[in-house]
Order: sequence, then structure tokens, then C-alpha cells
Amino acid sequence: MKLTMRVLPVVLLLVSTTLGKELSLGSSIPLPDLKMLDVGGKELSLNDITGSNGLVVIFSCNTCPWVDAWEDRYVELANAYLPKGFGFVAVNSNAAYRSKGDSYDDMQSRAKKMGYTFYYTLDKQSELARAFGATRTPHVFVFDADRKLVYRGAIDDNAKRPDKVEARYLADALDACLAGKDVKTASTKALGCTIKFDD
Repeated sequence: MKLTMRVLPVVLLLVSTTLGKELSLGSSIPLPDLKMLDVGGKELSLNDITGSNGLVVIFSCNTCPWVDAWEDRYVELANAYLPKGFGFVAVNSNAAYRSKGDSYDDMQSRAKKMGYTFYYTLDKQSELARAFGATRTPHVFVFDADRKLVYRGAIDDNAKRPDKVEARYLADALDACLAGKDVKTASTKALGCTIKFDD
């Protein structure tokens, strides 16, 4: 029993570290064939959503003030870059908050209210979030035309004041992909509410 109690904290630390480890730059899209229900009623995978020039995955939700602050920029960026060959998807992985504002019905209402022109999918058991090592909402991941991760982190450097943004991380990453250049700032800290895993 004493041995078990000594080992347990180490095991918990290892599990915690594994869950919190972000996908490494240069990695391929995780779980590309995992089907998720979109607010439009379709079962879609990241393979289905990826465009000719890449893919933007934003772990999001309905219940986070950080999402509220950045969300209109999701729409602007999607409107600007969907026609340029990028797939866009917001993914709701808040499994523990399905009855607290993050249900499928809530997602449908949110997408309609905010004028989403991109997919918004239900990561029912948070499988995708775990595979990506996503921990926050919003948490952004950008894959290039070769389906390799070239950017991860925040949308830009000022959630509260869009007029004061100095670094447009997501837009800059997408522009670099289009130009065939390396992303200068390839990793930033994702700021937001924690993803509510059901465990």
C-alpha cells in the first residue's frame, strides 16, 4: 500500500503532463478521420474540412469570455481566408459543460447568432482536444498545404482591444503559408478558459 501511495503522485504527474502537451510543430493532423457532428447536421472529419492550402482548427466553446472577445475575429478571418483555400473549423471539446451552455443545440444557436461561415463541430468526448494537446478556448492550430503544423497558440496579441492589436499571429501564419514562407512566430501562448474535460 505504501508503495502504491508513493507511485500514485508520479503517475498522476505523468498523466497531467501528457494531457497538457501541445502538438509539436511539424506534426501531421491528428485523428484526421475522426467524424464530428457539425452544427449544420453533417458528420465531418478534419480530412473533409482541410482546404488546398491548409487547415485552421480553433478549439472554442459558447461559455468563455475569451471566446466572446475574439469570436468576431474568427468570422473575419474565415471570410478572408476560406476563399484562399484554407479549411476552417471551430471545435467544441467542453464535454463536462454540455448541460451548462455547450450542448449541440447551444452551438447551433451560437453559430447562427454570430454568423459563422465555417464549420463548428462537437468533439463529443474531447478526443480531438486530447490528441492536439489543446488546453484553452480559444486555442488555434494551423496546418499548411502539406498538412503539417506550422502555427499554434493565440489569434493575436490583444483579445480585449482589437484596435490595439500589434501582432496578428493567425493571419500572419496564413499569409506565410500562401507565400510559401516559414511562419516567423510559430508558437505563442494560448490564452483563455480551460477546456472542460469530462474526467
